[in-house]
This record gives sequence, C-alpha cells and structure tokens, in this order.
Amino acid sequence: MCFTYHNEELFAEGVSLHKLAQEVGTPFYCYSSDKLARNFQAYQNALKEFNNTICYSVKANPNLGVLRTLARLGCGADVVSAGEMYVALKAGIPADKIVFSGVGKTREELTQAIKNQILQINAESVAEVETINRIAIDLGLKANVAIRVNPDVDALTHVKITTGKKENKFGVDWDDAYHLYRAASRMPGIRLAGIAVHIGSQLLDLQPFRFAFTKIAQMVRDLEKEGIVLENIDLGGGLGINYNVELPPTCEAYADVVRETLGDLHKHIIVEPGRSIAGNMGILVAEVLYTKQMGEKNFIIIDAGMNDLVRPAMYDAWHTILPVARRGTAPIIADVVGPICESGDIFAKDRIIEPVQQGELLAIMCAGAYGAAMSSIYNFRPLVPEVLVNGEEFCVVRRRTSYEEMLSGQSVPQWL
Repeated sequence: MCFTYHNEELFAEGVSLHKLAQEVGTPFYCYSSDKLARNFQAYQNALKEFNNTICYSVKANPNLGVLRTLARLGCGADVVSAGEMYVALKAGIPADKIVFSGVGKTREELTQAIKNQILQINAESVAEVETINRIAIDLGLKANVAIRVNPDVDALTHVKITTGKKENKFGVDWDDAYHLYRAASRMPGIRLAGIAVHIGSQLLDLQPFRFAFTKIAQMVRDLEKEGIVLENIDLGGGLGINYNVELPPTCEAYADVVRETLGDLHKHIIVEPGRSIAGNMGILVAEVLYTKQMGEKNFIIIDAGMNDLVRPAMYDAWHTILPVARRGTAPIIADVVGPICESGDIFAKDRIIEPVQQGELLAIMCAGAYGAAMSSIYNFRPLVPEVLVNGEEFCVVRRRTSYEEMLSGQSVPQWL
C-alpha cells in the first residue's frame, strides 16, 4: 500500500508524513509514484489485447512530476487546453499520443494542436469542424479529427460530472453526427481519424459504458457502409474510485465491456482515465489549528481550506480523513473545517473521527485528482506545495507560492 501506518504513524511509501510536514510546512499535497504507476499499469494490462493508447486526463492532476512519471511508462495524454498540451509535451509525452478534447477550443489552441500534429482533435460542433478545416488549410496541413458524439446515455453519477446526455453541453447530437461525418469527409483540411465519446466521471456501474459503446459500434459500422473508415475509437474516461464505501469496477471488468461491444471492429482503442489513475495516489496533509465545542457540536479547524481542495464544497464529496499519528482513542463526532471565510468551507460534517489536538496532523485521502488541479488563491492564500514520493526519496514538485509571486502579475494604475 502507498499510504500505510508504521508504528502508528502514517507514511507515504517509505517517507514519514511528519518529516515531510517539517520540511515543507502544511498544508501540502503528497503523491505516491508507486501507486501512480500501478494505476496506469492496471489499464495497460487489462487492455493489452487491443491496439490501444491510454491517454491520461491531464485535468485530473497536471503536475509536471506526475506527467513525467506517466510519460516514462509510455502513457499518452488527454488535454482540454493549450496549457495542458504544453505541459504534456514538456513532460515528454509525444504529440502522437495526445488527444485534445473540450467543447470550447479557441482558434489559437486549435492552431497549436494542428501544428503539433497530435493524435486527434475531438471536435464537438459543426462550427468547430469548419474552423479546424479553415485553420488546417491556411497552415497547409491536414488535421487529425474525431467527432465527439453525444449518445444520450445517463452515466448514473453526480449531475455536475455527467457529460453524455442531451441536456449536457458536450459532443454532437447523435442524429446530427452522421451528417457531420459526411460533410467533414469532403473537407480538404480534415483527416477523419476516429470517433469519440465520454459520458461522465466517477462511474461505478459498467452498464452506461455498455450502452454507449454499443451505440458507438453501430455508428462505426454505419459510417463504414458509406465509405467513411475510422482508425480510432476514443472511449473517454470515467471509471470511479473508492472514496468511502464505493465498489468501483476493475479495469479487467471494463476491458470485458470493451471486448463485448467493440472487439470485433479491430480498431485502435483510446481511453482517457484521470481520477482512476491519480485519485488515490495523492493525499492532502493539514495541521490542526484549533479544536472547539459549541453546544454539542465539535469542530476541528485545520489549516487547509476549500481553496486547496474544493471537492467537498463543490460536490459534497466524501474524503476519508485519518490522523497522521494514530493513538487508538475513542472516536468523537466532529466537523472538520478550514479557515476560509465561507460557511461551505467544510471537509467533513458530523464525521466519526479519532480526536486530535492542536498541532497534530490530519491526512485527507484520495485527493490526488481534482485537488491541486482545482485549487485557487481565494482569501489570498498561497498555492500549497506538491510533493512526489518514490520509495524513501521525495521531491517538492511544486513549491508554495509567495505573496510576492501572487502579486507579480498585478500593477497599480498610474493615477494611484
């Protein structure tokens, strides 16, 4: 295990979290290289019978150290901005393993993608396909394009992270996709490379995947009857992880669904896992600032806030919270809260937890995905360090920002 107790003290691989706290201060993110690699390899092993590219979803955690670790393992990247494409390339991920997704790509972003000749651009509207075509012609190139179709499948997940229903902003309407493929096949700047689908995040049931992939298989067959032959089928990401008591599907079970629905097409399969690669490889470590009791209510106030980890405030998300030093005392019921001037700055409400004292450390688990990536400087709080552990070694892969750095992009008007 990557985060385990040794003599009642929580370690990240072979590194003491107390030692890290003394070195870098709190709060800080801590990532396990071993868990990151094993999560990637689980996909690699499960899908080895297919011609496949695993394109890690950079939005889950874009840290350069995380991406370099994955690049060395042969991983590709799914990006949703030119910035993510830039950091993926800087990390050593080849352009021909990069997929560019997202509903609102700018002309500048599309230009960079076409110039880099990435694996494919997942286009999400008629207007985007037409824009890609014009840019590619101007550059004297052909753009590798897949059309992201919206299969109108309910992913059975949180409403804010479902992406494959008609009312969602993503993809091209199913009934319009055939016409767009026909039109795109005649555009001189477009090379139709594939088809893409992504129905949501944190899926715990394989049935929505089965529905979506079955529809995709039929569309591929219908397009081939019209002479439109595609190389790639991009299945998106979405496999859930265990935050509390969830039982997410295994990569092997997911691969079985791919085999059942798409195996006979013999296409290049692209998958875009993010949370299921990065989620449980990371934790957020915070110091207890104060404890207090108001009536029958107990509060544990820590130095991490919703600006550091926004998921509980945004999604009412559950994160297991563990004491870094385990004492075995009888648990209490308490709210674990941060210092932000917002009532929503709560990490856990009415949580059964071992009591802790001022100055002790807590670890917020499964924070490797959408933790640091979604952090902000709200309340003018610095972005916290990120530490990557490898066995008994560790490296600060993003240092804490200073107030001077936070102000460096600002200026005072001349009239002041």
